[in-house]
Amino acid sequence: MLTTLSILKADVGSIGGHVTPGKRLLDTISRHVAKGLDELLSDYFVGATGDDIAILMVHPRGVGDEEIHRLAWEAFKEGTALAHAQGLYGAGQDLLVDAFSGNVKGMGPAVAEMEFEERPNEPFLMFMADKTEPGAYNLPLYLAFADPMNTAGLLLSPEITKGFRFTVMDVGYVQGDRIIELTTPEGLYDLAALLRDNDRFVVEAIHSRHDGEQAAVVSTTRLHNIAGKYTGKDDPVMLVRVQKNFPATGEILAPYAIAHYVGGFMRGSHIGPLMPVTRSTGCSYFDGPPIVSCLGFCVKNGKLTEATDLFAHPFWDTVRTRAAEKAIEIRRQGFSGPAMLPYSELEYGGIVHILKRLEARFHVRPAAHPAEAVLA
Repeated sequence: MLTTLSILKADVGSIGGHVTPGKRLLDTISRHVAKGLDELLSDYFVGATGDDIAILMVHPRGVGDEEIHRLAWEAFKEGTALAHAQGLYGAGQDLLVDAFSGNVKGMGPAVAEMEFEERPNEPFLMFMADKTEPGAYNLPLYLAFADPMNTAGLLLSPEITKGFRFTVMDVGYVQGDRIIELTTPEGLYDLAALLRDNDRFVVEAIHSRHDGEQAAVVSTTRLHNIAGKYTGKDDPVMLVRVQKNFPATGEILAPYAIAHYVGGFMRGSHIGPLMPVTRSTGCSYFDGPPIVSCLGFCVKNGKLTEATDLFAHPFWDTVRTRAAEKAIEIRRQGFSGPAMLPYSELEYGGIVHILKRLEARFHVRPAAHPAEAVLA
C-alpha cells in the first residue's frame, strides 16, 4: 500500500512569550484537521515542541498535495484566530502570507513529506525541534547513516552495508532548490565538508542504496529567506523510517546524546546545545535551549499506532543535565565570539542597523611618519 506521511509545522501563538502553545490552541487545530478524515486523511496526530505545533497526516495522495496542504494551512489559520482572541504572543508568526496558493512551501510553515510502499511492519520516528535551524539534524544524520562507530548495522546488516544517498540543499540559495546528491561511504569526506556548515548546507533527504527506498526527510524552510527579515528560527521537523533496511531506532537516537552545539537559542542568534526533551516540553532558559523531541509510531494500512515518547527514557535525563551545563557555560560568554552566530546569520537583526550607523563614523588615521605613508 502506498502511504504518504506529511508533517506541517508552524508557530501560531504561545503562552508567556516564546514558550508553549496552550491546550485550547492544540485542540482547535486538531478539531479542524479531523474534518479531513475519510475524505482526505486515513489518520493524523497533532503535537507540540516548544512553541511550535506540528500536524502529522497519513494519506494516499502523495507529496505536495494541494488539499492536504490546504487542510493544514486552514487549521493553522483557525489556530491563529484563537491565538489573537486569547492574546497569545506571536499569533500567526509563521504564516507569512495572507492567502493559500496551492502549497505551503514558501508561505512560512515547515514541511517534511515522504511517500513509500508500506512494509509489513512500518516503524518511523517523528522529530520536532524548536529554537534552532534545519542544519541541527546534519550531525545526527551523518553519524546515524554514515558512521559505523555509531551505527553497527553499517558493518553487520546486509541491507545497509551498501550505504545511503544523501540529498543536500544549499539553503543560502534563494532562487530555487539548489541541491547535490552524495553517496556514502565513497563520498563521506565530501559530505562532511558540506555538513559542517549547518547555516548553509542541510540534509533534505536520505535514500537507501540497497533498494532505493527513502529513509528520511527534513524540512528545509529558512524563514528569513521568505520574509526578508528575522521572524523566528526555522524550528525544523523530520521523519525517519527505521529498522530492517534502515538503521535501528537506537542508532538514529544515539547521536543526540552528544547534545551538540547548534544555532538558535534567544532571538535565533546564538549557539547552544541541542537538548533532547520529552513530548510537549516548552522553552524556558534564555528562550531555549534549542530542543528536540522524538515520537515513535508504526503505521499499518494508513493507520497510526499511539505515539511512544523516545526521549522519556531515564537515560536521557543524564543527557539533559549535560546539555544544561553546556548551555550555561556558553551563555556565560554572552555576545562574544562563537557564543553568538556569525554576522551572515544576523543580517536581518538589529545589529545590522548598529553596524551601518557605526560605519559612517570610521575613518583612516593619518600616518604618523612620512615613511609609513610611503609604505601604505
